[in-house]
Amino acid sequence: MTVIVREISTADLDALWDLAGFASTGMTSLKVDRDELADRIERAHFAFRRTSEKAEGAPYVFVMEDVDSKRLIGTSCIFSRTGGFEPFYAYQVVNQTQHSELLGLTRELRSLHLLKIHNGPTELGGLFLLPNCRGEGVGKLLSLSRFLYMAGHVKRFAKETIAELRGYLDESEKSPFWNAIGSHFFPIDYPRADALSMIDKQFIEDLMPQYPIYLELLPQDAIDVIGKVHEQAKPAYALLVQQGFVQKDLIDIFDGGAVLHCETSKIEAIKNSHVARVSEVLSLQVDAPKLYSGLIAIENPRFQCMLGRWLENNSDLVLDATVAEHLKIIAGDSVRVLPLTKR
Repeated sequence: MTVIVREISTADLDALWDLAGFASTGMTSLKVDRDELADRIERAHFAFRRTSEKAEGAPYVFVMEDVDSKRLIGTSCIFSRTGGFEPFYAYQVVNQTQHSELLGLTRELRSLHLLKIHNGPTELGGLFLLPNCRGEGVGKLLSLSRFLYMAGHVKRFAKETIAELRGYLDESEKSPFWNAIGSHFFPIDYPRADALSMIDKQFIEDLMPQYPIYLELLPQDAIDVIGKVHEQAKPAYALLVQQGFVQKDLIDIFDGGAVLHCETSKIEAIKNSHVARVSEVLSLQVDAPKLYSGLIAIENPRFQCMLGRWLENNSDLVLDATVAEHLKIIAGDSVRVLPLTKR
C-alpha cells in the first residue's frame, strides 16, 4: 500500500467524518460533531495558509491518504499552542513528605493538583490510523511527518511540545480513574466529558474540584492506572520516547493518562531532518549502496510527505522516481528528508 500524509483541505470533511466514526473511546480530538469538525478543518486550512510565523493556538490537521483508492485511512494534528483562548488543564502529581515526632513516623503522600495553564506548550494530538492499515512503517510516517512540518516552521510552535496520551481503560472501555474522580463531579459519562473538553472547557472550571486530591483517598484500581496509557497508545508512547519525549508529573484530568514532554528543538526528527536540493530523479534499486530510506516532505505549495529512498551527494540528493512522481517533485526542487535507515 502506498500512502501520503498531507495537510487537510476543506474538501476532506466527509471523508474525515467517516474516519472519525471508527475512533474508539478516548480519541478526544475526533469525538466532535460534524459542525465542530468542519470548523476545525476551516481553522486548519487558514493556519496552513498564513504567512505570519507565530504560535497562536491554531490546529494543523494532517490526513493520510491511500494513493490507489484515494481513501483517508489516518489523521494526526498539532495544536500550535495550548491554553490560548481557553486554558489547558492537567493534574500535577505532587509528592510530599510528612513526619510525626510523637509517632516516630514518616509518610510519603501523593496528591493531585489541578493546573490551569495559559500560553502553554505545543500539543500533539488526534493520531488515529485504521487498524487494518497498520504496519510497514505507516504509523511511524503518520506520527513523524508532523515533525517535518514543524521543522520547516519552527516559529509557529512553542519552545516545548507535549503529547497527552489516552489513559488506561479496562476490558469494558471504562476508566478506573474517571470512576474514582470525574464521575463524582460531572453529570455526564467519561466519553462525553472527554469530547466536550475539545469544544468548551468552561465546565471544567465550573465543576472540577479546585483543592488537592490525596491519592490515599482513592480506590487502588484508580491509583494503579495513574500515568498509564491505553493498550492502543503504547506504540505511540514508545515512538515519542524514541524521539526524546519524557514522562514527568502531569496526567490527564479525566483518565489519568500520561503527558509526555520534550523541548521542541530537541525532538529527534526535527534535529535530524534537513533540507536538500533534488539534483536528479532516478529509479533507485533497493540494494543500491549508500541508499537512504526515510521520510521525504515537500511544500509545493501544500505540505505532503511519504516514505521513500534517496542518495545524497554533498548538499544535493538523487531522489527515487516513484516518490518524485507521487509528490510531483522535479530536479531543482527543495525537499526536507528524515533518514531512518542507510545501506
